[in-house]
Amino acid sequence: MEPAVAETQVALPKKQKKLKPARKQVKPGDVEKKEAPQSGKEYNIWYNKWAGGDREDSYSNKVKSQTRCNIKKDAGMTRAQTTGAKYCCLFFSRGCCPYGWECEYLHTLPDPEASLPDTSKDCFARDKFSDYRDDMGGVGTFSRQNRTLYVGRIKETGTGPETEEVVRRHFKEWGVIEKIRVLQYRSVAFVTYVHECHAQFAKEAMACQSLDNDEILNVRWATEDPNPVSKVAEKRRLEEMGQEAIQARMDPRIVDAMRAVRALEEGVELEDERPEVEEMEDETEPTAKRRRLEIQNGEDTIIAPSPPEPAKPTGLLSADTLESLKYFTQIRQQHTAIKIAPPKAQTTGLGLGGYGSDEDED
Repeated sequence: MEPAVAETQVALPKKQKKLKPARKQVKPGDVEKKEAPQSGKEYNIWYNKWAGGDREDSYSNKVKSQTRCNIKKDAGMTRAQTTGAKYCCLFFSRGCCPYGWECEYLHTLPDPEASLPDTSKDCFARDKFSDYRDDMGGVGTFSRQNRTLYVGRIKETGTGPETEEVVRRHFKEWGVIEKIRVLQYRSVAFVTYVHECHAQFAKEAMACQSLDNDEILNVRWATEDPNPVSKVAEKRRLEEMGQEAIQARMDPRIVDAMRAVRALEEGVELEDERPEVEEMEDETEPTAKRRRLEIQNGEDTIIAPSPPEPAKPTGLLSADTLESLKYFTQIRQQHTAIKIAPPKAQTTGLGLGGYGSDEDED
């Protein structure tokens, strides 16, 4: 009988799914461009409307968008993957990009792990401003990281949890949602994303869209949450993000060296380095005992210990450098403790300090 051979199956790594070429969302000329009618005598270039019109409900917000983005169908590969562009296509987010795979911008959701070249621009390469507009629309500001959207004009047909579920179903397509708060009987909801770039994309994707009841949404940036607990949590989150970013880009050897120099200047010994020194001493003792010179002369044996080896440099700074830093620190402390008195004015000559005339009189 032949011995049974055990068959081992090796799990092959899964191949990453390649993006398909992005499809053209619309054809040129399909979208009708409608201009807002004149409602005043002066045109405001900042708000893009005529002065004297409705401040909050402009004509663009009253008209439902003709297109809408569908990430599963429309996302794909464009020329941006080959050129290295990091910004998303604004018209792709609105569902009306006619270029498809020929577009110079990304046709995918923004990647939060990919850092943008310029932090003063949003994920669509639009310049941010120093402050928000009065109606909290537009691109936004670079002075504050805003991840919350204000969603107005929601037609409520049920309770608060049911409205929250409807809002979540429509907005989760654009990124990971952290929380949703619905103001019942006010037709308002606040959607907070985990990443700011997803909030920027969702603001453009859901502008003038509808949920389940054929309404026209009013999506704007939300003002700062007045809740003190939320302020403290947001401040802590930003501090943690900053610390992680700094630690990720800093060499740990430089950090240890700076801590050592600061400890020498303050005259404090670092506790973390003491166990390492003790371990080194324990390692050098047996090697010194083993290395002996035996000189045999008859029955007498002379054992001479070998000279100690010079201390090897550990870390970024050597032992000689550390000793030099200690020496200079002691010298500086001595100089700062001694107060140098100002030099006194020396009197030289014949003592004619009161002589104040050039005349030859007795």
